[in-house]
Amino acid sequence: MKTLQAGDQAPKFELPDQQGNQVALSDLLKSNRVLVYFYPKAMTPGCTVQAQQLRDHKDQLAEKNTIAVGISPDAPKRLAKFTERDELNFVLLGDEDHQVAEQFGVWGLKKFMGKEYDGIHRISFLIEQDGTISQVFDKFKTKEHHQVVLDAL
Repeated sequence: MKTLQAGDQAPKFELPDQQGNQVALSDLLKSNRVLVYFYPKAMTPGCTVQAQQLRDHKDQLAEKNTIAVGISPDAPKRLAKFTERDELNFVLLGDEDHQVAEQFGVWGLKKFMGKEYDGIHRISFLIEQDGTISQVFDKFKTKEHHQVVLDAL
């Protein structure tokens, strides 16, 4: 797994959102910086806390000209349930074949309770409007992710 770093150009991608609409990174970058955060699975405890914190701090991110976009290997239907259940106020994208996760270098071997499997590593990328990755966030607790990002901004 070779994760993209600050200074790298973000891969161009288009994925379905929680309503099944195709969303392109280039469209999101037209008026904001984008915090692309990869998370393993919608509606799991850690992913829920992380999403709720970004939901609750959306205005503070907006003050820094930044929007959050979550990407997981979930289908749009599951993302819609997650959005509704937790009243999320930002875009979630489904990367079911994990092609975008692989391009960012966040898909790879994981270990949990003695088992090894391939999955998404919880890593976030701050992407500037020109498509350059300015920061990579890979060391944080899920409940503090929003604050680590806000402190960096």
